[in-house]
Amino acid sequence: MAIFDGFDDREVDRIKNTGTHVTLPADWSPIWEKTPADKAYIIVSGEASVRRGGEEIARLGPGDIFGEGAIVNHKLRNASIVTLTKVELIHFTRQQVEELRDEVPAFAEALERTAQERLGS
Repeated sequence: MAIFDGFDDREVDRIKNTGTHVTLPADWSPIWEKTPADKAYIIVSGEASVRRGGEEIARLGPGDIFGEGAIVNHKLRNASIVTLTKVELIHFTRQQVEELRDEVPAFAEALERTAQERLGS
């Protein structure tokens, strides 16, 4: 499910304009397992692998968010992310994620739902 599903245009624009747009090459790891929750990303284009203990447990693509679970749950990261292709991302600091959660209720709900769905992964 894309993070923006069910959001109105104003909410989508607010979220997209809060973060910083970045491009990463293939085989890059923007998030490492067992590290502090200091950032999150939404994939605009490309594909990434979610790995726990070096083993792939999921793949992410456009519209997927990652890094939010550790922020929402106030825990260390439970997986690493490795880009499989060149990816375009929207980067959010922890503070930006928390501000968006306060200012855009649909974003807060989507983060909570996504984080809860991934707890079983």
